[in-house]
Amino acid sequence: MTTRDCETVNHRITGAEGGGLTFHWFLPTQGDGRRLIEQPRAALGGAGGPRPATLGYLTQVARAAEELGFVGALTPTGLWCEDAWVTAAMLSQTTERLRFMLALRPGLVSPTLAAQMAATFQRHSGGRLLLNVVTGGDRDEQRALGDTLDKDARYERTGEFLQIVRALWSGQRVELHGRHLDVAAAELEQLPTPAPPIYFGGSSDAALDVAARHAEVYLSWGEPPGPLAEKLAAVRAAAHAQERELRLGIRLHVVSRDTASAAWREAEALLDGIDPATIEQVQERLRRTESIGQRRMTALLGDSRTDLEVAPNLWAGVGLARGGAGTALVGSHAELAQRIEEYAALGIGEFVLSGYPHLEEAYWFAEGVLPILAERGLFAPARPTPPLANGNPAHAARVPFAGAPVAVVGGER
Repeated sequence: MTTRDCETVNHRITGAEGGGLTFHWFLPTQGDGRRLIEQPRAALGGAGGPRPATLGYLTQVARAAEELGFVGALTPTGLWCEDAWVTAAMLSQTTERLRFMLALRPGLVSPTLAAQMAATFQRHSGGRLLLNVVTGGDRDEQRALGDTLDKDARYERTGEFLQIVRALWSGQRVELHGRHLDVAAAELEQLPTPAPPIYFGGSSDAALDVAARHAEVYLSWGEPPGPLAEKLAAVRAAAHAQERELRLGIRLHVVSRDTASAAWREAEALLDGIDPATIEQVQERLRRTESIGQRRMTALLGDSRTDLEVAPNLWAGVGLARGGAGTALVGSHAELAQRIEEYAALGIGEFVLSGYPHLEEAYWFAEGVLPILAERGLFAPARPTPPLANGNPAHAARVPFAGAPVAVVGGER
């Protein structure tokens, strides 16, 4: 990539921290370890073993990410991990600058209450909330959470949810009688400052429509550049039709080492000791998913279980043992920097990364790859976040509303 190419990439990235690419890390609130599926320490001869998601360990990960230059940390949601809101609220008190990309499922809490919770988090954390809205693609998990809507209806509800939340954050008094949500005379006494940006992912047409209408950042799981470029073009076109611009992000695992051979050995070790029957159980569950994005991840595996490099330095092995983001960038620090530049050339400005174990891998990536990107003018460490005055600036008070509530009969489709 030439200097002019780098300048072009920087010009196309908007809203990035420090004038370049933005990097976020991941909080392993389900626990951590050296493998994708950990076994008891005794079964491993004393080497490795599971690390519980204690507050102490998560604090180590969060503070390491903060010191290494990551802007935020994705805090996942699901029955397989600790609650995102409670965990992030506690960790916000053990960190100073790190933002929390907190995953939230619409439909499990009222939009008015969610808007209030986000505003409270902003005040008490000094404006460090990023909201990752997750519609949910696993029918069985949604049913376990008490959600009986089908996939299309869930996306309709997400659109109504975000319409209400964003209006409340702007100081409006909202009345909406939609297909799935119904609120009357809803308003916030105190507004979030700033309003949390909405991160949103999904590969279906319904998902792209919600992102185009309501998100600030569209997130995709890590696909090869070719098919990913097509999807990004579709979501950008949908946003332009709404007269909006979206920032673009990608969710990837990373295995970065001094040499490529060392990185590939480490990647293969992530699968060590996992019973093939366990992998087949995981794959059987993933085959039942309603998520188009998950199907795209699973399709990358093909029929092979040995040759899993689906694009240069892009390894699909994570998807054998885990749902969700199923690919990892694997290679030397220089190779990963090159692959990141290629994704940036597609317009991607935000990278949400993770690696096993999350504490050590944060150092491998930040100390190996970020300096290379900094030398090329594509990265600058996150600046300290200035504290809000008393955590509650005067302009965060509710905007007085004169007149009737904003009425949106039927909601958006």
